[in-house]
Amino acid sequence: MNKAYRVSATSLILIVLLSTPTYAWNNRGHMMVAAVAYRQLNQQTRNRVDALLLLNPDRPNWLSLIPQGTPAAKRKMMLFMIAATWPDRIKGDSQYHSDGPNDGNTPPDDPSASQNIGYDDLARHKYWHFINVPFTQDNTPLPTVVSPNAKTQLTAFRAVLASTTSSDKLKSYDLSWLLHLVGDLHQPLHCTARVSAANPKGDAGGNFVKLNGALDNLHSFWDGIIGGGNEEDPVPAANVAATLPAAPPGAAADLNVQHWIQQGVDLAKTMVYVNPPIGKSSGPFTTTSVYRNNARKLVKRRIALGGARLAKILNNELK
Repeated sequence: MNKAYRVSATSLILIVLLSTPTYAWNNRGHMMVAAVAYRQLNQQTRNRVDALLLLNPDRPNWLSLIPQGTPAAKRKMMLFMIAATWPDRIKGDSQYHSDGPNDGNTPPDDPSASQNIGYDDLARHKYWHFINVPFTQDNTPLPTVVSPNAKTQLTAFRAVLASTTSSDKLKSYDLSWLLHLVGDLHQPLHCTARVSAANPKGDAGGNFVKLNGALDNLHSFWDGIIGGGNEEDPVPAANVAATLPAAPPGAAADLNVQHWIQQGVDLAKTMVYVNPPIGKSSGPFTTTSVYRNNARKLVKRRIALGGARLAKILNNELK
């Protein structure tokens, strides 16, 4: 793994790089979603995902993150967990290039924005990580939802994974992205943006709402609330994921992505943009212990639910 990536990963916990928006759980959150999912995969599906992830070009770097002596079965689970961070890993890989705006306000202008061609695609596609369904608390007019986005891409990836004719190489690429995006859409601020007089085009999923503290905007706060320690280490992520209560069966069986997005919007309104401490301006605001504790509890529930839904998609659809 290159030095640039290590700096970028650490920065998800400590700071927001310059003023650039962040668009993912931190690595630990994504690995926890994947760990929950892997434990719920049937053996046939495990064998299939293990084989597909052999084709990811970043795999040698993943192996270096797993402690020596890890039993083979657990090593396979950890590779699956690390694969869920791959769409963030490429943000710090110099082989890949930025290919469009990533604030959710402007449609990407790159002709490759909606393509799905596999590992030959060296675009970072940061705008695939979220969908900014707008809402307002002060009657500011709402902008249209920008496409492509997490919903359009999840739909495309699921179609490929369910196909009996698509190549394994393309399925491997789409699987790596799907592992990540299912996690993303269970973080409420990947589903919505608050539109206001202060931010009439939207606040980029909370990135433009400033907080006092190391996690200095609302989006980075929610990305990092589950973090701590070495984000790249799959061992603590697997251990914590194993302690999460099971997701409610009815909710786990809902594989309609539009429902997930609406749930994210509703949670943003009721749990994220709540006053106190988050007012209607762009801040800065200071989080309270009650707000932080509620955020941690919600994030754990969302990770468990995202993992259960991911497992059901793969068990039901992957060919």
